[in-house]
Amino acid sequence: MREDLARLETEKRNMNTFDIDVVPTAEVLKMINDEDKTVAYAVEKELPAITELTEAYIRTLQNGGRVFYIGAGTSGRLAFIDAAELMPTYSMDEGIIEGIMAGGLPAMRRAREFEEDKAENGTRDLKERNFCSKDMLIGVAASGRTPYVRNALEYAGSLGAVTGSISCVSDAEISAIVDYPVEVVTGQEVVLGSTRMKAATAQKLVLNMVSSTACIRIGRTYKNYTIGKPTTEKSYYRMVRLLSRETGLAEEEVIRYIEEAESDTKVALCMIKGGLTAEEARKLVDDHGGRVREALRSIGKD
Repeated sequence: MREDLARLETEKRNMNTFDIDVVPTAEVLKMINDEDKTVAYAVEKELPAITELTEAYIRTLQNGGRVFYIGAGTSGRLAFIDAAELMPTYSMDEGIIEGIMAGGLPAMRRAREFEEDKAENGTRDLKERNFCSKDMLIGVAASGRTPYVRNALEYAGSLGAVTGSISCVSDAEISAIVDYPVEVVTGQEVVLGSTRMKAATAQKLVLNMVSSTACIRIGRTYKNYTIGKPTTEKSYYRMVRLLSRETGLAEEEVIRYIEEAESDTKVALCMIKGGLTAEEARKLVDDHGGRVREALRSIGKD
């Protein structure tokens, strides 16, 4: 293990921050900011691989499968958060996209780093969720070698499921065992070994890109607005304002359409723009896989 860790970019010393412990606060912050600026460029270099991972993600959802992320420590928390945020933001049904982390929910609140070495728990946690060949598993591991993540990916692959990975080192171990590897090489951390910094930022950026793009491509937006069934009072009135701006109707009139559409703003928008009944609008949306703009364009609207 000593030799394996020594070759990882994230385990090397960053000479740009050698004196970070003796400089003023403002200089510490500047050092961190300077290093953070490099992350987006590292992500940019991996756009072709990220595109392939995203297309596989989209196909999985379109074919009725589920997408799971799995990770340990910071990587696991980021994966868990990304999955959790998709339900309120994009009206995703519960259980379609799920984050799994070593140690479960207790590890979200308090670090349980030893859990990442319990490799067999990766398979166990997938079996508990009835993971199957229709599903997709994305392993998130800055080091690209976390035993828990690797074990889960090997199990998923043995079932014939699609697999992907997001790591922050070159030639990551898990890259060799997945279908769609992404390696965002962020280099040396500001503080040696603190991969919650640059590596975590890169993982968060990639997760945001992949999941947001997938939700957009399966019809969870209209133009650059989220659209669907609101889950909070704030999102409800955001949808009201959206439909009012797009159709020119007063908000009170829009609310009437939303109520008639049973709170489905996709249906309400098609009703207003297409002059359709709720039933006709719902069928139009369904016939176009939930993609509202395609549905409207099919009847000469936009």
